[in-house]
Amino acid sequence: MGKTTGFLDYRRLDNPMESPQKRITSFQEFHRALSAEKRMEQGARCMNCGVPFCQSAYGCPLHNLIPEWNDEIFAGNWSHALSRLLKINSFPEFTGRVCPALCENACICGMDDLHNAVTIRENELFVSEYAWANGLIKPEIPAVRTGKHVAVVGSGPSGLAVSDLLNRRGHSVTVYERDDTPGGLLMYGIPAMKLDKKVVARRIEKMKAEGITFLCSTEVGKDISASRILKQYDAVVLCCGARQTREVAHVDSSVPGVFPALEYLTESTKAVLEGRESTRNASGRHVLVIGNGDTATDCVATAVRQGAKSVHQLVRKPRPVEGTRVWPYRPTGEKTAYGQEEAAALYGSDPRLYETTVQELLTDEAGALRAARIRQGETEAEVPADMVLIAAGFSGAENNIAQVFGVSRDEKGRIGASDCTTENPKLFACGDVRRGPSLVVWAIAEGRACAHEVDRYLEGYTYL
Repeated sequence: MGKTTGFLDYRRLDNPMESPQKRITSFQEFHRALSAEKRMEQGARCMNCGVPFCQSAYGCPLHNLIPEWNDEIFAGNWSHALSRLLKINSFPEFTGRVCPALCENACICGMDDLHNAVTIRENELFVSEYAWANGLIKPEIPAVRTGKHVAVVGSGPSGLAVSDLLNRRGHSVTVYERDDTPGGLLMYGIPAMKLDKKVVARRIEKMKAEGITFLCSTEVGKDISASRILKQYDAVVLCCGARQTREVAHVDSSVPGVFPALEYLTESTKAVLEGRESTRNASGRHVLVIGNGDTATDCVATAVRQGAKSVHQLVRKPRPVEGTRVWPYRPTGEKTAYGQEEAAALYGSDPRLYETTVQELLTDEAGALRAARIRQGETEAEVPADMVLIAAGFSGAENNIAQVFGVSRDEKGRIGASDCTTENPKLFACGDVRRGPSLVVWAIAEGRACAHEVDRYLEGYTYL
């Protein structure tokens, strides 16, 4: 504990944000970093608790060494802070941007008031970005290769994490990605204003320099057979995510103007990167978003930036009410995320309609979508809608990948893999495809855990 009274001397100070009116004019990240001096003060607020719940099962799925690198931040030892951070977290530049900071919910400094918790996520991000900017993060090429070859199917956070550790161990890793660019949901599923795509590309380039091979625009089961993959490699890891869109009652996805959220977000991000207009553009349209998770929020924020005429967000459940707060905290009450804040600033009211479902999509004589008949409680109404985005969650792994590899899926659509191992001893699975739809931090944790099992299978032991 570098400064015994740090949590009393300094108040929590979050990274400043641009106003909604300013940030909706672009797809740029809108948080601004504090100075190094101010960040050192935030590191000083960490109490180095005897039992650090922030890095326990109550807090970080990765079990980040949070008090250790906070102490190094306070001392200004950025290289030491980085070494403790990278010991557990493969990609702090990702979690520092998109993780919901479960660690802060468990921070003892915020026991009486969650707003007093240490700025763990932003401290992590500062260390990471300082390291990249000052050349502290460089390619680390394995000195010795084991002669074993591993195929990783999917390049999202779990695929990147398992590839990173196995490559460090000396195994030769080839990553198969069906999209045209590596990164999975990091690249195309999360909008650029939350995660700048240069950040993803920067990490991919480092991994390439370290010897990992990425084969993009290559779909296993279509462009290359699963049997060939299994024959060619000593081990295969499935990291294909859980992209199967959950169906919504009374919403016909074949109606023109109805899109799955990931399809909409992917095309929107590609358009931003390519400097063109999206083929799923919400400009001048009445947008209806169905769902209430992070993906729904991203759809709201993207539609706002594209110039939607109106945005409504339908939430099936009742409006959350503030409950009894029992530490370690789990969020209760209504949470207004960046997308809802931006929509309210632009249109004058929160876009969310609680306890509301679609009863029917209405089309004009030409078959074009024009409105939706909704039920809110016991009341029915009609809202204008010529674009409907389905962001009601995911029902597990796409069935094709399970079929081509001959593995089973459970009732939730997940590939069965106890301890990341499937019924085929050389076939492994991790991330959302095994766990179900979850957080980036959980995907990284899954990938790292899977790397241990793959290494143990290949070598008979592991010291990862």
